[in-house]
Amino acid sequence: MNPLLENQPRCDWCIKTENMREYHDHEWGVPVHDDRKHFEFLVLDSFQAGLSWQTILNRREGFRRAFADFDAEAVSRFGIAQVEQLMLDPGIIRNRLKIEGTIRNAKAFLEIQKQYGSFDAFIWQFTKHQTLDQRPRTMKEVPATSPESDAMSKALKKAGFTFVGSTICYAYMQAAGMVNDHLEYCWRRSG
Repeated sequence: MNPLLENQPRCDWCIKTENMREYHDHEWGVPVHDDRKHFEFLVLDSFQAGLSWQTILNRREGFRRAFADFDAEAVSRFGIAQVEQLMLDPGIIRNRLKIEGTIRNAKAFLEIQKQYGSFDAFIWQFTKHQTLDQRPRTMKEVPATSPESDAMSKALKKAGFTFVGSTICYAYMQAAGMVNDHLEYCWRRSG
């Protein structure tokens, strides 16, 4: 950890472990415009369904290795042999529906890229291509969904995605910097 950041005030959810602080300090809420990073966050957030973010973050490198460094093109070509291999991989969450859903999502991701030129152009339309600044004072003020995440979920499902309910979409929006939910006292609010 950077010694200059060690005693900075942070959002409550990230203070328990160093990897959560690192993620909070350097990634969470930073606007993403790289399609590979978008796919990474979609994969990780879809696997988070029903689990803690800490569980997913602890396995991030395993997911990176298992899903071809989050290359949607490569993942879209995975077949039953890769699914069976991933079901034996202790470095990820071994949930067949989520693994198969990731392959399905990779195919849908590529279709959106063809249609819109990039996934980035498609996904940012839900916030009118800007970061929504919520300015919460406490974690209780941070919503689990929003009208924007509802619309995103509906559009992604229509495009063939799975594991993209409104709550997952909202978590994705937070991760990808489409919404700024850093608490008012958090140093990252202005950083």
